[in-house]
Amino acid sequence: MASFIIEGGRHLKGDIIPQGAKNEALQVISAVLLTSERVTIHNIPDILDVKNLISLLMDLGVKVTKENEDTYTFQADDVNLDFAYSPSFLEKSRKLRGSVLLIGPLLGRFGKASITKPGGDKIGRRRLDTHFIGFMDLGARFHNDPERELFTIESPGGLRGCYMLLGEASVTGTANIIMAAVLASGTTTIYNAACEPYIQQLCKLLVKMGAKISGIGSNLLTIEGVDSLGSAEHTILPDMIEVGSFIGMAAVTQSEMTIKNAFVKELGIIPSTFRKLGIVLEERGEDLYIPAQEHYEIENFMDGSILTIADAPWPGLTPDLISVLLVTATQAEGSVLIHQKMFESRLFFVDKLIDIGAQIILCDPHRATVIGLNHRFKFRPAVMESPDIRAGIALLIAAMSAGGTSRINNIEQIDRGYQNIEGRLNAIGASISRVD
Repeated sequence: MASFIIEGGRHLKGDIIPQGAKNEALQVISAVLLTSERVTIHNIPDILDVKNLISLLMDLGVKVTKENEDTYTFQADDVNLDFAYSPSFLEKSRKLRGSVLLIGPLLGRFGKASITKPGGDKIGRRRLDTHFIGFMDLGARFHNDPERELFTIESPGGLRGCYMLLGEASVTGTANIIMAAVLASGTTTIYNAACEPYIQQLCKLLVKMGAKISGIGSNLLTIEGVDSLGSAEHTILPDMIEVGSFIGMAAVTQSEMTIKNAFVKELGIIPSTFRKLGIVLEERGEDLYIPAQEHYEIENFMDGSILTIADAPWPGLTPDLISVLLVTATQAEGSVLIHQKMFESRLFFVDKLIDIGAQIILCDPHRATVIGLNHRFKFRPAVMESPDIRAGIALLIAAMSAGGTSRINNIEQIDRGYQNIEGRLNAIGASISRVD
């Protein structure tokens, strides 16, 4: 198990470039299974979850060529379906939440797929019902072996297009159903579909490959099934979660930072949410500039009541930034209620922030009231452990602003979502070292 040793209290200054989007990468890389032709993908982040997914594809027989540090070419012209049922495949799948995204393309192209209970963050229940109900609506048969924690899905007669209304606007569920439906016979209509930029990017890649998808960017998608898909080239967007993490980091450490090539128009409500916490952001083309601020003050609602920040499906606020917004608010002037609706365990890391000096009242598993300290008191250095990707980066932000030396253990969780984070931050003034 690796750890970060952080010398806190340093101010950062300089430019930083966000990595390619983790969530988009997992979707578009899975989509290469839908064709026997070559698919080239640029701006792939060098992070653990993505590397594990690429390794799974290689085990399945996909030919993978690394063209340069962030560009790969994939060709799934000789897929070994037997391996998809092997103990080795199931064991590897268990360690990676994103492995669930292989079901849709395998089912759509080959008519069968299997998956064990996938791993990932310990942030509460993350149901797969939306995925499986969507597949069954398309005509697949579903079987659950609870003793082996094994799910198998088959469509011996082929998938058939249909109308479906999703019970939740699940991002991975929508992506999986789209990938299954593009090769189904007839027309599929998906209502209450997730419409995040990464879903839009997946659809754009599939259209380049020959799929027929209309309604991209809305929650009503219409997919006309085609017989086969071909080659394509695609570039992944910058990671909006990393952009938001850097905004919060600049504010808490009172640093001056320019986030280069942030693709501001794709960030949705994220910049305005940080502005509600009093953080100054300047849009300079595709770049975001954050000046060093000694103080930032949380806005109230227009009637004077305390601000509430809550996550919601796109174009609402992504739940992946709730942890970062919470730690950012601890050093603001004023109070805010953070309402994390989707995962009942995502706020359980706040006890670690309370231990190092934050003023937070954990109301219940979904809500926390933050009383900002306005930088009057520095966080105390401490030994902490990263419970998941997003809480891990929030704890790193807190440690970077603390006076003294802190240690964060289990940083493999951070590595799952952030590429060479210590190297990039050290280049602009941080002091973070990695130790075993």
